[in-house]
Amino acid sequence: MTELERLQASCLFEVARCGDLKKLDILKNAILGKNGKIAEYVKELKNLNSEAKRKFGSEINSFKSKITEELNSKKQELKTKELEGKLLSEFVDVSLPPRPDHPGRIHPLTKVEEEISNILSSYGFSFADGPDIENEYFNFTAMNMPDHHPARAMHDTFYIQQLADNNGRKLLRTHTSPVQIRTMLSNKPPLRFFSIGRVYRSDYDATHTPMFSQIEGIIVEKNIGFSHLKWILSDFLRRFFEAKNLKIRFRSSFFPFTEPSAEVDINYEIQDGKIVFGIGEKWLEVCGCGVIHPNVLNYGDVDVTKYQGIAFGFGLERLTSLKYGIPDLRGYFEPDERWISTFGFPFSTK
Repeated sequence: MTELERLQASCLFEVARCGDLKKLDILKNAILGKNGKIAEYVKELKNLNSEAKRKFGSEINSFKSKITEELNSKKQELKTKELEGKLLSEFVDVSLPPRPDHPGRIHPLTKVEEEISNILSSYGFSFADGPDIENEYFNFTAMNMPDHHPARAMHDTFYIQQLADNNGRKLLRTHTSPVQIRTMLSNKPPLRFFSIGRVYRSDYDATHTPMFSQIEGIIVEKNIGFSHLKWILSDFLRRFFEAKNLKIRFRSSFFPFTEPSAEVDINYEIQDGKIVFGIGEKWLEVCGCGVIHPNVLNYGDVDVTKYQGIAFGFGLERLTSLKYGIPDLRGYFEPDERWISTFGFPFSTK
């Protein structure tokens, strides 16, 4: 065994037995640093002839590659161990009952999610779910978005650094619509279901966040059409906003996964600094909807000669903000106890 091989074995032993990230950084500098152990051997290269220099240089590079690989592996191992330790030491049992002196509050999104689920369930909808990490096929292609569609752009979508497969690249889903394709493929029509889940887009300001929640409702049945969609949405919105006289306006729009498509507005007025729905002549957009495009039904393996579909989607934070007067979307995701104390709801005593 040469002197360089003995040094390599010694260094690998030191890396393997290191149990601290700070000590690992010190060890890395002692081996690979400017004045480290390998640097001493690099200095010897100038005293060798060309052939010996080439051979010895190759051995040094092999040494450096091996040590670097082991250092990176050990660093990841120690980081994982450190994280596991923190998770154990900082564990909080969220199933424990609230303390009498600090009963906590129900998050507005939790309350509104329950309200919406109850209303949709009364129409015969069941709940369906899907993964947050999707692929291009289910997120875009099966939703009738071609390869050149602008929604696939990097500035809108969080792509995951992973090799693509037959279904395209991995990504954080930009809408809950992939759930409808997965549900169609695993169930036969007639279908009537809704999904509530987080979605992700590269945007952040007072009215946009990189992560938010969507609610989507789908019906795939025989002889279903836009008139049914209008009735369901009109009744849903009046019940949700508790406004029997609420006016609903459908405006023609475009979505690649529905045709015809529409955006839905409701009327309101500002009284004493508060928004009141069901009166006035001002309008607010609250959702998008339409008749499911035949291409989408085909991707869902639905026979379009027998069945049609309708779909609608809401932003959960938007509906919550409108109903309960919450001014800034960013507060939903910030760990601010003052915010939840202001906008949260007390636990039911029933």
